[in-house]
Amino acid sequence: MNNPLKGLYNWVLSWSRTPYGSLALFGVAFFESSVFPIPPDVLLFALALSIPARSFYYAFLCSLGSVLGGVFGYLIGRFLFETIGIAILNFYHAMDKYLYLQDLFRSYDMWIIWMAGFTPLPYKVFTISAGAFRIDFLTFLGASLLSRSARFFLLGAIIYLYGERMKGFIDRYFNLLTIVVTALLLGGFLVLRFVG
Repeated sequence: MNNPLKGLYNWVLSWSRTPYGSLALFGVAFFESSVFPIPPDVLLFALALSIPARSFYYAFLCSLGSVLGGVFGYLIGRFLFETIGIAILNFYHAMDKYLYLQDLFRSYDMWIIWMAGFTPLPYKVFTISAGAFRIDFLTFLGASLLSRSARFFLLGAIIYLYGERMKGFIDRYFNLLTIVVTALLLGGFLVLRFVG
């Protein structure tokens, strides 16, 4: 299969055989929750699939990095919104949803954070907004911990249970899967952009 994404897939898989795979996973998870556009699921999937027995370890690293990154996003919103937060929201074309999110946070603070943490919606927009709107930090932290852990441990559990069978499936349908994953990610940004 001659596809540059297939080469990238194999390259990411090779990280599991180096000391940098876990560190890269933690870093991607951390920065995706505050500033980085690419979600850590892809790297988590690749690393866990290469060594299914370590799936829960990778899910833990991904969850920890993501929650700490969410705290970083919250702090950006709380203390650096005017200088950094606005720039990030503008980059993701989410500034027009800022006031809309404020109303949602007032009514459903924990549930909005949980939904953003578990779904393909761009989590960073919600972490920064939560800080800017001064959502109770413990509520934010609890919802983030529950939603991000549920998302990544679910993926880890699936790979732990079905890893070897999934590897053949992915090799066979890689092109289709990359289209589906890209559509889901873009769909998350579009939902955020056009809702409200």
